[in-house]
This record gives sequence, C-alpha cells and structure tokens, in this order.
Amino acid sequence: MSGGVDSAVAALLLKRAGFDVQGLYMSNWEDDDSYCTGAQDFQDARASAAELDIPLHRVNFVEQYRARVFEYFLTEYRAGRTPNPDVLCNREIKFGICLDYAARLGARRFATGHYARLDHDGDVPVLLKARDPDKDQSYFLHAVSGEHFARVMFPLGELTKPEVRALAREAGLPVFDKPDSTGICFIGERPFREFLARYIPASPGDIVTEAGDLVGRHRGLAFYTLGQRGGLEIGGRSGAREDAWYVAAKDLARNELIAVQGHDHPLLVSRALRTGPCNWLVQPGAIEFDSRIKVRYRQADQICHATLRTDGALDVRFDEPQRAVTPGQFAVLYDGDRCLGGGVIEQTRPQ
Repeated sequence: MSGGVDSAVAALLLKRAGFDVQGLYMSNWEDDDSYCTGAQDFQDARASAAELDIPLHRVNFVEQYRARVFEYFLTEYRAGRTPNPDVLCNREIKFGICLDYAARLGARRFATGHYARLDHDGDVPVLLKARDPDKDQSYFLHAVSGEHFARVMFPLGELTKPEVRALAREAGLPVFDKPDSTGICFIGERPFREFLARYIPASPGDIVTEAGDLVGRHRGLAFYTLGQRGGLEIGGRSGAREDAWYVAAKDLARNELIAVQGHDHPLLVSRALRTGPCNWLVQPGAIEFDSRIKVRYRQADQICHATLRTDGALDVRFDEPQRAVTPGQFAVLYDGDRCLGGGVIEQTRPQ
C-alpha cells in the first residue's frame, strides 16, 4: 500500500472477495526536503488500512533502492542516456525483494494497485494490458520475471480510474480524491534538473547544429533528453529560420549537444532501433516476426518488424518512422493485449 487510492482500492476489492488481506508499506527514499512525501504517504496508507480494518506492515528498502535502482539511474544519465527507473523499480524492488519479504511474512499472494491483468491459464502467467488503455501500466511491468507473476494479483486490471475513485468514495476511504503521483518512482515530483545536479556535476559544453555551427552552450549532457524543446536558450540567429530548436543528439566524446530546428527534423525521427538483451514473458516463435511496439509509456502501439540477435538483443524496424526514440528508455513488444517483453533501447537509426 503506497498511500494512494489505487492500492487502497485493490485491498478493498480483495477483502470483499474473501481474502485475508494485510497491507505492506515500503519506504524506499529518505530525504529531508519538501518534495519527499513519504511521511504523509505512510499516514495515508495507515488511515486506509484502519478504515479497511487490516494490519499494515512497514518495511525500509532505502539501501536496496539506492543500490539497485538509483545508482543505475545516475549511471545512465552520466552516459548521456535517459533511463526509466520505474521499470527497474518494479523488477528489483516491488516484484523482487518486496515480494520475497511478503512471502517471509506468510503471504501466499502479492497484490498491487497496478493497472494490468494476468492470464493464468497456461504454465506461466501472461501479462496483459489493463482494460483501461489510458491507465495501462504493462509497459512498466514487462521486465519482471514471468515466474514472479505466478504469485501476483492485479485487482484493478478490469477497472477505469473513475471507477476506482468511485469505489473508494463509496467505501469511505480517506484517499478517494488524492491526486496521482507523477514524479520519479519513490523520489517524488521535484525540479528535475536541480535534483540531478546534486549527484552529477555540471559539465558545460557547446550546442551545435548538425553542420557543426555553434549556436549556444549547454549545462551538461546529462540534463537534456532527445526531442526536448525547452531550456536550450538558443537566441535568434542572423539569416536563420525562426523555427523552434530541439535536442537531436549528444556527442559524449566532444561534450556537444546537437540541436536542430523543426519538430519533425529528420534527425529527430528514427526508422529503426536496437535493444540490449530482452526479458521475454512470451517467447517469440521465430527469429523474425511482426509485432506491435511501444518506445515510451502512453504511446499508441506501433507496427514493427523484429529480428532476434544471437546476443539476446533485438533489431526493430518501424513501419512508420518514430519521433524522439530515446536510448535508455525501453522498447516493449505486444501481440494484441499480450505483453511479450522488451529491452533497453541501445541505438537508433535516424531517418
């Protein structure tokens, strides 16, 4: 139980279904600033557990989170990539050490407030998209071991967010109108550049065009992501177009940020990508296959042709070129509602 409405309603539904339910609150980040909401979240989880009349356990995974998730997060940014810590947090913490901790407490099943579904008909559970496409979180769950899903339940998989809030309101849960969290997993919503600068020192360099012309200065490659428009501080140039500037690439060797003008500049659009080794929840039936893919959360599925490599990586060619495909993010493949698996985007091929 995170202190939010989703996990509270998940507990409510399980209790109504006759399960012996206990809550478990994780503390994964400790920081003495106004952006860390852990103390309030725990009080909200405790209030929901009291309303549901269930025990609430509290466990501290701060050291494990820093070692397994946050250090990876910083390493990727230092390498000029843009990681997605939520995916790693699910694999390493929520459905890793936390699931095992719950088992040591005596739990036979482990439930969360994720919007996703599981098909238990086969030997290994299959991860499915949630019924509500606007809230589906299967993208963030694709890296979890399929074997772990055998002990997992997603009570909200068939519901929409308005339905969840209505259930919470009817049941008198105090978090029925609590806003959704949208910040970094367990770190919260905060000015991101300032937060990152506490761990990664500034390393200013040149902003150049694709032709190598100097157009500005950057604060450090780690503080920018591909496709980014704001924060470049590039002024008007004599004889140049007035189109907006976007981050198109990073040259780590030269500490240069390459910027281009125009939302759909060819350097911002990719026709192919290569991942690192993939985690497969459903093994592909062939070395080459057609599939659907997401290269970011909330993106509509895109048609692609995929080829498995001998090193476990995947080559993907899009039917329609994609904008701002970003190394460090995850490429996740689907067959209809079934999540097949995916891997970290390592390389892209500009249009």
